[in-house]
Amino acid sequence: MSARTVLRGARWPGDIAIADGIITATGTVEAQPGDVVVNVDGDIITAGLANTHHHLYQWMTRGRAVGCDLFGWLVELYPVWGRLSVDDVAAAALVGLGELAATGCTSASDHHYLVPHGDDAVFDAIVDAAAAVGIRLHLSRGSMDLGESQGGLPPDHVVEDLDSIMASTERVIAQHHDGDMVHVVVAPCSPFSVSSELMEASAALARQHGLRLHTHLCETIDEQEHCLERFGRRPVEQLDDWGWVGDDVWLAHGIWINDEEIVRLGSAGVGVAHCPSSNARLAAGTCRVTDLEAAGVPVGLGVDGVASNEVGGLFPELRQSLYAARLRAMDPSAFMPADALRLGTTGGAKCLGVADRLGSLEVGMTADLAVWPGDDIADVVDPLAGLVLGPDRRVRHLYVGGNPVVQDGELLGCDLSAAHAELASRARRLWN
Repeated sequence: MSARTVLRGARWPGDIAIADGIITATGTVEAQPGDVVVNVDGDIITAGLANTHHHLYQWMTRGRAVGCDLFGWLVELYPVWGRLSVDDVAAAALVGLGELAATGCTSASDHHYLVPHGDDAVFDAIVDAAAAVGIRLHLSRGSMDLGESQGGLPPDHVVEDLDSIMASTERVIAQHHDGDMVHVVVAPCSPFSVSSELMEASAALARQHGLRLHTHLCETIDEQEHCLERFGRRPVEQLDDWGWVGDDVWLAHGIWINDEEIVRLGSAGVGVAHCPSSNARLAAGTCRVTDLEAAGVPVGLGVDGVASNEVGGLFPELRQSLYAARLRAMDPSAFMPADALRLGTTGGAKCLGVADRLGSLEVGMTADLAVWPGDDIADVVDPLAGLVLGPDRRVRHLYVGGNPVVQDGELLGCDLSAAHAELASRARRLWN
């Protein structure tokens, strides 16, 4: 066994000991010869946060279509995204993953569904960025094959054909999926941008390889109307028809779901990535988080793309999820700080299919940990309330598998300021 690292003195939950990437003790940890001690007096330690839905490339296109609903926003941005290069995606991914790490995220799901010019090296670039930052990546190999000429929303020049999508997905799986630092996910984009053939082929491919499935669903009323007109079914009914209702599936947004559909999803174990800031920005609606959880639906948190949530960090979604749930219920006790933290940790791990080893501070779990500065909440009675309710904060330390990723507030794997400068230069070129 390697030397033990002990995070000592945290206000909550106390000391934590790590050895060989695993949590070996919590609470009051007695000193042992050879311990490497990290003093975290007064700080708060949580399991690393899991971001269950993101579009990293959208760091290139912040602050556009600010008065649009989802469909209008997409129509304005699709042509711009079609001009992205592999290097643009790489620059955006580096910034996006770096910001996620700085705001407590140890596992990030990126739903990338645009392959400009047919160059699927974009997926290699995202994997490289995750390796540089040092956090876990759930690489959702997204896809669209239904362009405007066939009744879809995206312009034809940004969609792919089915055979190319399947071949590329096979390559990405073979080259990158390791089930630890990189999990490849099969992820057609949304009902209004994909064919039934793509949805069915994707489900078969994912299950052949034992991988998870992800897609957008029930984000807006417009999507629901599209499904009723095109298929004669509501989105969840159509999802079921495609063979996508199972415990290897999680959905982005999940807002416009009725009581019967919630029960159906819960009985099957389908998860939902709740993206409260993006949903508010696009006025899409409010996810029924408490109803979903009561029915057995795993619910995690997602930033979504930074073109619809310009903050780009995961920590603020803790507070936003609490606010959204209380507003919906009109009840201040309907959703508490511990509930928000559960969504960001164990709920996210369930959505991503890794709850057997990530998402909690129990002994035996993988040491993916966030250490939050507690200096400004020393006088708060409930440290979790002080953490979740604000102000926004960045981690003091972040560990992935016991390895430091952020130390004393500094990202170790890359120069985040330089990455932001490179991204800004590329974004200016894109708009010009």
